[in-house]
Amino acid sequence: MPTFRPFKEVEAERPDFDPSLEWHYTKTPNPEWKVGGGASTPAPKGKKMVQLDPNDRKRDPIDNYSLMISGYGPRPVAFASTISKDGKSNLSPFSYTTFVNHDPPTMIIGFSPKIKDTFRNIIETGEVVINMISEDFVEAANMSCIDAPPEVSEWALTGLTKTDSAVVKPPRVGESLFAVECKLMDYKLLNNTEGQQTGGYAVLEGVMFHIREDAMDAEMTTCDQKVLKNVVRMGGITFGRVTSGYELPRPFYSALTAEEKEMVVEK
Repeated sequence: MPTFRPFKEVEAERPDFDPSLEWHYTKTPNPEWKVGGGASTPAPKGKKMVQLDPNDRKRDPIDNYSLMISGYGPRPVAFASTISKDGKSNLSPFSYTTFVNHDPPTMIIGFSPKIKDTFRNIIETGEVVINMISEDFVEAANMSCIDAPPEVSEWALTGLTKTDSAVVKPPRVGESLFAVECKLMDYKLLNNTEGQQTGGYAVLEGVMFHIREDAMDAEMTTCDQKVLKNVVRMGGITFGRVTSGYELPRPFYSALTAEEKEMVVEK
């Protein structure tokens, strides 16, 4: 087993957090890219792709976990607030998440490697609030991951604010600049190739949005990334900041030149 230095010792050697780094736009990596141009940065010569079978029983499933959370990212974090059928509050972050449709607003959260309190609460009550995590309270949100006994409140551990929802019973996180009240549409339990139950996912319909007024435009259609300061999840214990981006308009075939259209026809 590898040995690791205490995290606080490692962290002490790193630069301080720089709050002056704010969201801004840059050019794309290659503004001069043309149709059919391929990768702007070619892969290094001599580097081969490695093929791994995730269902190879010689491979520990935890290796697949480590590989996927580091390769499949960055991922948003769904800070899920639920209430159990007997009225106990639960608050926990999940990075196996995304939205899959906008009409109706549809989100999905995956739960692994076991059925957790949040998943059980969603199945039994049909309700959850997804709160987006910003860098302003990432430490507090991370505290909710603690392996505390059931009688301990994650809300108290985090110090975050319980705020009444409009449609569902679970409260939302008052510090979250973008939160979605959700109702359960469907769920599925998942088994591995040996038939062992290893997790599941919930499909959720968004029934109410909450956005802080300074975090969206006047038309109430677009969120301001500079204000949101959402964090993303990377591999291992790594979170990431969102501080810059570039815009790429969606291409239209009708805008291609006759030469470009001819070039992309399968011969």
